[in-house]
Amino acid sequence: MGYFKILEPMYHKPALLKETIDGLAIKATGTYVDVTFGGGGHSKAIIEDLKEDGRLYAFDQDPDAEHNSIDDGRFTLINQNFSFLKNYLRMYHAIPVDGVLADLGVSFHQFDVAERGFSFRFSGPLDMRMDKSRKLTAAKIVNNYTAAQLFQIFREFGELKNANKVVQRIEAARSESKIETIDQLKVILDGMVPGKVEHKFFAQVFQALRIEVNEELKVIEAMIEQSTEVLKVGGRLAVITYHSLEDRLIKNFFKTGNFKGELKKDFFGNIERPLEPVNRKPIIPTEEEIKDNNRARSAKLRIAEKVN
Repeated sequence: MGYFKILEPMYHKPALLKETIDGLAIKATGTYVDVTFGGGGHSKAIIEDLKEDGRLYAFDQDPDAEHNSIDDGRFTLINQNFSFLKNYLRMYHAIPVDGVLADLGVSFHQFDVAERGFSFRFSGPLDMRMDKSRKLTAAKIVNNYTAAQLFQIFREFGELKNANKVVQRIEAARSESKIETIDQLKVILDGMVPGKVEHKFFAQVFQALRIEVNEELKVIEAMIEQSTEVLKVGGRLAVITYHSLEDRLIKNFFKTGNFKGELKKDFFGNIERPLEPVNRKPIIPTEEEIKDNNRARSAKLRIAEKVN
């Protein structure tokens, strides 16, 4: 098995690669979907396990991902957001499928290209759009959202305990001039937390803005619900998450069939859910993998199988 044959290592080194491929229990003649193609690491591993009549469809709304497309008749790259999963699979007459994979991490490439504005490590515009055709940017959020709206996203999406103080700083600064760059925002928020936790603080701030810009949680919910509709009975859904907000959604849905985690049972006492968890606890990277790929340290893999 060529699990670790990655052609574009600097674009995105996939976390939990072998565990994910094993969890999908790939059938050689099956149809699979990678809804987060990126650098193609997971897709390349999947296609190695497929015979000539197997099929792999991949989604990625980032135009840069097209450079990593796989030149193989079994492969189709769809340059769209994965919230359109069902519509495009229907268009390609690919329903039902045997497995769906989602790696929800932002790619190395997106973090490391300064002009994309995803990382506080670089100078660049406050952008953060995964789909450049979208109108909402991080700059528009920090300049135009009300104090109440800003507080909500920093508290809910960034899980910041000092969200109120963050908003106060932003309000004071934007009353003087527009906030348009990463450096401006960093200066505005400088010294809000002790130096030893500053990295985590800025990561939370940027996470909150990125989630709001891209409506990440909403599109994840749409993709998960559509995955249950396109999977065959016995088909599997494998999802890799990188922070608690994403993981909570997946955990709740796999366990209860809804994102709020509300347990509902039928007349006979059976849990009403379309998927049955394969692993009760999330699969996490080994210490060896984390040493080799530090960005995998927060990855959690959950796998579920369609039961009805």
